[in-house]
Amino acid sequence: MVAAIGYAFAIQFFSVSTGIGMMIAATALVARSIGQKAHLQARQQATAGMIVTTIVQACIAAFIIGFRHDLLALVVAPDDTAALAACYLAMTLPSLPIMAIGILGSAVLRAHGRGREAMYVTLLTGTVSCLIDPYIIFYLQWGLDGAALALVLSRVGIAGMALWFVIRRYPSMAQPNWPTLTALLNPFFTIALPAMLAQIATPFGNYVMTSLISAYGDSAVAAWAVVSRLTIVAFGEIFALSGAISGIFAQNFGAGLSDGVRTTYQDALIFCAAYSLVTWAVLIYFNDLIAQSFGLDAVGTDVLRAFTHIGAGAFLFSGALFVSNAAFNALGKPLRSTLTSWLRDGVLTLPAGLWLTGIYGASGVIYAQALVGALVGVLAARWGWVFVLHIGTTDPPQLDLTERRAYRDINRYRRR
Repeated sequence: MVAAIGYAFAIQFFSVSTGIGMMIAATALVARSIGQKAHLQARQQATAGMIVTTIVQACIAAFIIGFRHDLLALVVAPDDTAALAACYLAMTLPSLPIMAIGILGSAVLRAHGRGREAMYVTLLTGTVSCLIDPYIIFYLQWGLDGAALALVLSRVGIAGMALWFVIRRYPSMAQPNWPTLTALLNPFFTIALPAMLAQIATPFGNYVMTSLISAYGDSAVAAWAVVSRLTIVAFGEIFALSGAISGIFAQNFGAGLSDGVRTTYQDALIFCAAYSLVTWAVLIYFNDLIAQSFGLDAVGTDVLRAFTHIGAGAFLFSGALFVSNAAFNALGKPLRSTLTSWLRDGVLTLPAGLWLTGIYGASGVIYAQALVGALVGVLAARWGWVFVLHIGTTDPPQLDLTERRAYRDINRYRRR
């Protein structure tokens, strides 16, 4: 069943990543409008972005459900495991549009600088899962079906709380109307399409690596699933950072505060490095406990050890890729994030995976991800820094000295 979740994750990762790409576009547009003091426009963009994202996610979910068996066959999933994975996908994918509402609502909150409320929305998902998962999976003995149901319920929860915040608590959305929706499509997809392509690169690389590691049996795939989930838990702060700083980049850019853009970029890189060092040490220390907790055998434990001892350390550099991509997307250069992401996952991952699995077996998948992530991370960090260093310094005429000081105070508060 753990292997089935691993195969399903490799496929569902695509759909979630497209939603994140549209979330990036919504954050950039709304935050930029806020920086320009166009608050009504920001609310209209938030509403239109949520509608468009929900429709697109519904279409993607329908496509994957219809072709889920073919997609599982491409990663060479064994018949019994593939049947479980297909069932899991059929149960969870219909809730994808509901999740889109949640992540867009969270993005709007971040764009308005309400990071605490956006955190509450995300924490609700984890809380619901922690409470419901054990009861449904173990007490009711529903197994994989219980895990799927718990995921659906958590997505309903995140959507409900996000809507409550952006509609009732902090009104951040306007009444939907057709002219506003059509007017948004061009600027929205100008950012969203490259951002979606950039986000899809990661699940593509994960999909390729899943097909490579499947040759080593369900034990290796199960460990790969554990590593994928562990990455999200251990380095979730870095993933969240890239979403949080997009709004800060865009607000400063809209307000003409180039110093704020550069300071945000620099501080984000420092945070990534410091956080990765601490997390790497923690993972090494708890390696054996994690392996025992998930019941991994010798093959699976070797794959996990490759991640905790080597793969996790690569985040010292690969985290910089998320920071640079956030800057490119928020500051009007989304194609650059597409290029760096596909260089890592579309161009270099497969050759590195084939080379290192030939030497180290299943653990070679982890080593390949680490090597490629570190290399591209360093290149992206350098490219991003040169970009923000030469960002325009002209301030919009509507911002007087008092407003500029207010924006600087906001930046200081966020850094604290």
